[in-house]
Amino acid sequence: MKNRILAVDDDKDILKVLKANLQLHEYEVDTADNWAKAQELISETQPDLILLDLTLPDGDGIEICRNLRKELPQIPIIMLTAKDKVSDKVIGLESGADDYVVKPFETLELLARIKACLRRAVPHITKEEVSIGSIKIAFRKHLVTVSGKKINLTPKEYELLCFFISHRGEALSRDAIRKAVWKGSQIYSWSRVIDVHIQHLRQKIEKDHSDPKYILTVPGAGYRFAD
Repeated sequence: MKNRILAVDDDKDILKVLKANLQLHEYEVDTADNWAKAQELISETQPDLILLDLTLPDGDGIEICRNLRKELPQIPIIMLTAKDKVSDKVIGLESGADDYVVKPFETLELLARIKACLRRAVPHITKEEVSIGSIKIAFRKHLVTVSGKKINLTPKEYELLCFFISHRGEALSRDAIRKAVWKGSQIYSWSRVIDVHIQHLRQKIEKDHSDPKYILTVPGAGYRFAD
């Protein structure tokens, strides 16, 4: 199934070029030149990734990104902007964007960043939906439910859950988890960041996180998602 991308930019010429180039590379593409239209498309199409311009006629890109991250935490967001100061990039990333591309940009670079974000969003899983016990993951919609109730996961929690499911039944070391989910990040051996994320994920998907049925601790090895 083709990935669907929503491009949001106030420059209609840029949208035309984006749509043509992305469609050539087998993506389904929706475009919006304002935030109001973008909101309608998000509701209707459930995009797999959003390309978001920093400056829109009816909204501030930074604030929009913050709100999107709260409402749709699993969907990757790449910011498009003419600003290239380090401070602008930092603000964009801290607002919840997964990546940041400065205009004008090379199509090949943007495609590489899109592919990287989509890989991180759903690693190694090709099925449209997976159900395990009371947990159901609809990858096309980036939707996780437990006993029919929607669960809001952070991007890292969602990526972690997908990684566990793609290696269901395997004992996974912290190092393997770090390399897969925290690519390019420096996590020291004494850091508890992986364990903290797993604890938070358990609190959201387990009936009793103190007695987990899905994410199991394997003494001396790491963790295993129950098969």
